[in-house]
Amino acid sequence: MGHPVFARVYARVRPQLDEQGAAGHRKRLLDGLAGQVVEIGAGDGGNFAHYPAEVTGVIAVEPEAYLRAKAESRAFAAAVPVEVVNGTADNLPLTDGSVDAVVASLVLCSVPDQAVALAEAFRVLRPGGELRFYEHVAAEPGTRLDRLQRVADATVWSWFSGGCHVHRDTAAAIEAAGFTIETLDRFPFGPSPASPHVLGIAAKPQSAS
Repeated sequence: MGHPVFARVYARVRPQLDEQGAAGHRKRLLDGLAGQVVEIGAGDGGNFAHYPAEVTGVIAVEPEAYLRAKAESRAFAAAVPVEVVNGTADNLPLTDGSVDAVVASLVLCSVPDQAVALAEAFRVLRPGGELRFYEHVAAEPGTRLDRLQRVADATVWSWFSGGCHVHRDTAAAIEAAGFTIETLDRFPFGPSPASPHVLGIAAKPQSAS
């Protein structure tokens, strides 16, 4: 996946955002997780330090070579076993129903097709498993920020930000993929037009195969 310039910018900016509050969001995202986890779009491994001890293993999928190398370095210092692998959200290197949780952290904005990525997350989760998500999303319809996001997505934002789209209704996409959203927190964080965020937990129904 070819966004090498953005990858280097992200690796510099991510620790600064963590200091400004993103680290607390990451911790809240991962609190209470247990068992086997796959993290899609793991970036430079910013989540690794926040996984609780009850997690028996993390498969961290990252397609960008520079970020993957950074993540591999951080995996050694993680309190839980982390294996960093080359892969994409739309073709996870896992068998059906093989993990207890999927973590999506600031990645569903940049996947080429949310429906495909979420279908893959659904596939690899066991019935009753959780999708933990922390994403920036579309603003309330009709607002000034909504209009700004539409313009940004139609012009240079996606190119400048490594394929990121700011005007995606990610919660709706998660429900459309067959998940049941159990908790959902909406809050502003960071600069406009990527300020609206959601953080929550969605479950794969027990009856799903």
